[in-house]
Amino acid sequence: MSEVEFSPLGKTSEYITEYDPSLLFPIAREQKRLEIGINENLPFFGVDIWNAYELSWLNVKGKPQVAIASFHIPANSPNIIESKSFKLYLNSFNQTKVDGFTQLSELLQKDISAGVGAPVQVKLTESALFAQQQMAELSGYNIDNLDLDVDLYSPQPGILRCENTEATTTETLTSDLLKSNCLVTGQPDWASVQIQYTGKAINRESLLRYLISFRNHNEFHEQCVERIFVDIMRDCAPLKLAVYARYTRRGGLDINPFRTNFNAAQPSNARTARQ
Repeated sequence: MSEVEFSPLGKTSEYITEYDPSLLFPIAREQKRLEIGINENLPFFGVDIWNAYELSWLNVKGKPQVAIASFHIPANSPNIIESKSFKLYLNSFNQTKVDGFTQLSELLQKDISAGVGAPVQVKLTESALFAQQQMAELSGYNIDNLDLDVDLYSPQPGILRCENTEATTTETLTSDLLKSNCLVTGQPDWASVQIQYTGKAINRESLLRYLISFRNHNEFHEQCVERIFVDIMRDCAPLKLAVYARYTRRGGLDINPFRTNFNAAQPSNARTARQ
């Protein structure tokens, strides 16, 4: 049962501290994609970058170890992992003895790949390298300084528009005003978003209004980014498009979906100031 109502999200959960891969709860991407008009022929490719900051286990002598883990989940995987179940799964290592980074990485890769139904890349950063972690904001022109009246807080088709010109534009626009809500609990999810495109110039006021319109929208991070991608393609038909969102962490996890229809540079996994 992969329907979200059967997940541990929004429910009281037992805190398990011994390794238990059955805690991972996959959710099929298909249903929400069909809702926005995506069938098996995906209009994009990309990755969901997950970062886990609350990962700890015991070495073979029983001494606690810590690391930061990054997971690259391909956008063409049939499933996502419900985030609370991901956290519960990671917590199940807390009192589990693991024989080194290699064994831990192999366990994480095996279990999460099985859950999403596709190969997942795993990177562990040990505590000795924590000082090398960098922060950076999304590159591009930030449109948040536009002065506009807003009264729309749920996405609607057709809100985006292009400038009245036939000229082709290549630009990267960013905003820190993206907010959506958890599909189940309604808790707020905060994000910065980067939109790279080539095509007719997108009217910046309409784009900002559109991004703000997610404020009362209930959907998972990955689904919001795919909805943004599809809506921009439908309303503005750019030749090239890439959408990348950096969501603030909740429960020690942040989720950062990236979708593109061209060979854009792989997004940086540098965390933003709010993450």
